[in-house]
Amino acid sequence: MRQKPKVAFVCVHNSCRSQIAEALGKLLAEDVFDSYSAGTETKPKINQDAVRLMKQLYGVDMEQKQHSKLLSEIPPVDIVITMGCNVSCPSLPCQYREN
Repeated sequence: MRQKPKVAFVCVHNSCRSQIAEALGKLLAEDVFDSYSAGTETKPKINQDAVRLMKQLYGVDMEQKQHSKLLSEIPPVDIVITMGCNVSCPSLPCQYREN
């Protein structure tokens, strides 16, 4: 049995877009890939507007199973999706990268 690829959604603070991408990946594509998100810095809480919108639109409470994480806190990944940080996006070893 082949393992699912591990996909990391990466931004600087891991508090909004990357958290949404992780949650949607888990919700919509859990059978296709494993979703992670991380950043080079963390915030004490996930962006509350993002939390509210995910609850409203998808019934997903990101605060229940997710938190702001550093790159060092996720396993090695196969695919990295950077979230258009408008700064130097964090780098993470991978087989494929997309911005």
